Amino acid sequence: MLQNPANQTTDNASGRQQAGARAMSRNDRTVEKRRMMAHQRKEQERKSRMAQLFVFVIAVAAAFVLGVLARSNMDLMAWLGIETEATATQQAAGTAVSSSTYDSFSARLAEVESILNNDSLDSFNLDATTNALMRSLAESTEDPYFRYFDEQRYELYVKENTSKKYSGVGVLFGESDGRAYVAEVFAGSEAESKGVLVGDVVSAVDGDSTSAWTNTEVNSVISSKQGEDVNITWERPGAADKKTFSTTLKCLDYKETNVTYRMKENNVGYVKVSQFTQNAATLVSGALKKLDEKGARSFVLDLRNCPGGFLSQAVDIASLFVKSGNVVQVKTRTGLSERTVSGSTATDAPLVVLVNGRTAAAAEVLAACLSDNSRATLVGTKTMGKGSVQIVQTLSFGGAVRYTAAFYLSPTGHDINSQGVSPDYTVSGDDIQLSYACQTAASLVK
Repeated sequence: MLQNPANQTTDNASGRQQAGARAMSRNDRTVEKRRMMAHQRKEQERKSRMAQLFVFVIAVAAAFVLGVLARSNMDLMAWLGIETEATATQQAAGTAVSSSTYDSFSARLAEVESILNNDSLDSFNLDATTNALMRSLAESTEDPYFRYFDEQRYELYVKENTSKKYSGVGVLFGESDGRAYVAEVFAGSEAESKGVLVGDVVSAVDGDSTSAWTNTEVNSVISSKQGEDVNITWERPGAADKKTFSTTLKCLDYKETNVTYRMKENNVGYVKVSQFTQNAATLVSGALKKLDEKGARSFVLDLRNCPGGFLSQAVDIASLFVKSGNVVQVKTRTGLSERTVSGSTATDAPLVVLVNGRTAAAAEVLAACLSDNSRATLVGTKTMGKGSVQIVQTLSFGGAVRYTAAFYLSPTGHDINSQGVSPDYTVSGDDIQLSYACQTAASLVK
């Protein structure tokens, strides 16, 4: 059948109109979708900029507080024995910040803030943002001991430095690069039976591995759980497979003797110091007196695996052997200060000092002092090189920061930090070191 040409034309026109309408509808939807996507991207970019601004504000607050706050943990400063140096460091840190965007973070923030004028409708977890920022700050500094303590961790820190009670797990802890490690495992302890070794590093406590555990924090947790179990995850440095293992240990009241002594062959008096506690010098003095009464003609002072402790005790122990002179130089941003001794000594007998790679901090100060003053012969291996002083300073928005405020130098100006103290005679192996030290001490008797 033939179709009317007029009707065909009409149908074609109607089809084109419908197709055009559909095309326009699709185009409208595409345009609208693109507009919505552009709006979403713009909104996300705006929120991202505001989030960055928020982080910048926290950073400026932290930097400002670090510079001007004069409040600090006085118990810790007394523990370190550098009250005057801490005060000088805090005063030096209070210098006004330049307004140049080339050398002032706050000025850079102000420039960004002047651009971002819109108020954010988003919300943020302030504590989580602060923790993340502080971790980034710690990673960007060259100070391995820089550490931010949130309020909970800071409470642990303060508690350990003020508490008179102590429970243990059969381990003496030290600290290296801001992490707690095993300086000594007590004989017969549960830790020894479960395979904990000297040098193992604390990775987590009761499953918490969110940040590195300091010596003080680990001891605080243990002290608070007397009679209870604590789960500690350890890392074993040097293991080919980076061995990590966990132990559940009961927190008990350990009565481990800090200073031990005995007579060795050839009238050599042997004194071992595990750590520099508040009464270490008194205990060493008593040991020297007892050994002298037994006929000791020379002495071996064993500082191997000693993680240090009170600087004041290092000075007092040095005074038992050195009649007068400089014990240590303390370097801060304001210059150098010295710790000196003068007066009577406990003994003038020949002295040999045993050291190794875990002789640290105040113990290194003592070894360097006795060596530089030509008062002792050093035997063993190079010391750890932990010759720095950390200060803890509270923050106005909660918690605190710990940072390096000073470095130890030997009496002759040798940098102890990162360098360590080298022995006069390098000897490896615990038993061989002790035997060599005793032989050397006996040979020095005139």
